[in-house]
Amino acid sequence: MHKFLRAVGFSLYQKKHDIEALLEELIREAQPSQIRKLQLDPETNLCHVRAEMAPDMGLDIYGEMDEFGTIRPEYYLPYLTSHDLSSEADCSIQRHTEKETYAGLLDEYKVGISLIFYLENVMEFRARSLERESTDVSYVNLSALSVKGKIILPVKKTAKQKEKAKVATKERNSLMEAAKRGDEDAMETLTIEDIDLYSQISRRVMKEDIYSIIDTCFMPSGIECDQYAVIGDIVHMQLVQNRMTGEEIYNLKLDCNDVIFHVAINRKDLMGEPEIGRRFKGQIWMMGNAKFVS
Repeated sequence: MHKFLRAVGFSLYQKKHDIEALLEELIREAQPSQIRKLQLDPETNLCHVRAEMAPDMGLDIYGEMDEFGTIRPEYYLPYLTSHDLSSEADCSIQRHTEKETYAGLLDEYKVGISLIFYLENVMEFRARSLERESTDVSYVNLSALSVKGKIILPVKKTAKQKEKAKVATKERNSLMEAAKRGDEDAMETLTIEDIDLYSQISRRVMKEDIYSIIDTCFMPSGIECDQYAVIGDIVHMQLVQNRMTGEEIYNLKLDCNDVIFHVAINRKDLMGEPEIGRRFKGQIWMMGNAKFVS
């Protein structure tokens, strides 16, 4: 069972035979528009079935179609699609070792790390590779799934403080971009700023709660490279329902370190009541839809 299956409303499917029956049913009910086939070589094909359970979320089923037109599922993945631009940073894509899945690597200085995500539009990338079309990435729409999260209150700020924070973030991003190009002055300035920031946090943490000091955060979590612990501001939210199970799922649009992405989480896995302006804290599995250069 996929760990994040419950994030799209399938929390009751916990046995292998139940999931196999579910995949067979979804393939049987799939319309031609939901099925895509790609011939990898004369004897091998890759077949993709997208079963949408709620707006922009559901299950992706991958397998092979035999000579009788029957799809044999090999693996499946829950998905959430975002239509909001998240990053225009340099992006490279590489294949996973085990199966026909791919990971993207974003050199995103806004979060301070190389951001790794599971590539959602595998079929488009594979088709472009086979047809020798450009696979250069223009931008990426990021989304994520979560199985455990909580709502925390925002940090109270005045309009002047918010504007000051925006200016400081913009200046820091410019310095990081310059440092990336080899600017030694920018590197030195960033080092001094980090030392001052560490000193300031060390003093404040003695008297204040950590979540009043850290507004948002984005950091790797666990040993899997595409999972992260995040705290992000909720800028939009939607409560949807899985059409098969009836389970309710929150689709939260987050602003985390100036990166916009969506998170889907089962209502029963979320502690607290989400509202615009509040913050989401949880562990996520990151995925992304890469938009290729024409």
